[in-house]
Amino acid sequence: MFLLSKVLPLFVLPLGICLILIVWGLARRRRVPVIVAVVLLLVSSNPLVGHWLIRATEGWAVRPSVALSPVSDAIVVLSAGRDLAPGPERVSQWGDSNRFFAGVELFQAGKAPLLVFTGAAVFGAPDLPREGDALATQARALGVPVERIAITGLVANTADEAREVAGLLRARQIATPRVLLVTSAFHMRRARQVFEQQGLAVASFPVSFAVDSSNDLMLMRFIPSVDALSQTHTAVRELYGRAFYAMRGPAAPR
Repeated sequence: MFLLSKVLPLFVLPLGICLILIVWGLARRRRVPVIVAVVLLLVSSNPLVGHWLIRATEGWAVRPSVALSPVSDAIVVLSAGRDLAPGPERVSQWGDSNRFFAGVELFQAGKAPLLVFTGAAVFGAPDLPREGDALATQARALGVPVERIAITGLVANTADEAREVAGLLRARQIATPRVLLVTSAFHMRRARQVFEQQGLAVASFPVSFAVDSSNDLMLMRFIPSVDALSQTHTAVRELYGRAFYAMRGPAAPR
């Protein structure tokens, strides 16, 4: 099921659909599928389309104020996916540093007595320290006391993270844990939902917004670009993820 949820969307994302249409059109010697593929690619890579789709997926959220964030039982920083840097040193590199630094900033502002990282494996290098362990080391270097850091067990997706965090906090005798959830803005709605299904009271702290705050309509906003295609890809993939979680139903609380 995990592999299906990760691989299947690749064939129904804009690029995947374009490739299928082109191969079909060429194999059948039909022009229409190829034309549709080109039009779909142009629309998907249009900055106005990409901008609108990703902002809609982010729920038109804005970066919250650390000072105004509620005091909670724990700050939870979701894994962003570290991968292996090229070279013989086998060093894992950041997937999304904004999540980490926002979590540390919230902790240093006194918003919770506990900073929780989740234990996703490094992509392609499961023998390396998990993401939570790597981030915990960085947090300690920035002055977060070791006793104020917690790391979940191995997780593979957001549902795993929610279950692990809920179990970790309840093991600390917190009946109805309140968490400040830190993740990318486009991912927040789905993450918040699965955490609330575990009986957690969630306050959102979205970061890593896919677009800047500029609203000017420069000429470049009308010219297809790889960045715009990436925004469309991210938005559509996240919408598929939400649909997958909706079809599988609520995860059972621990």
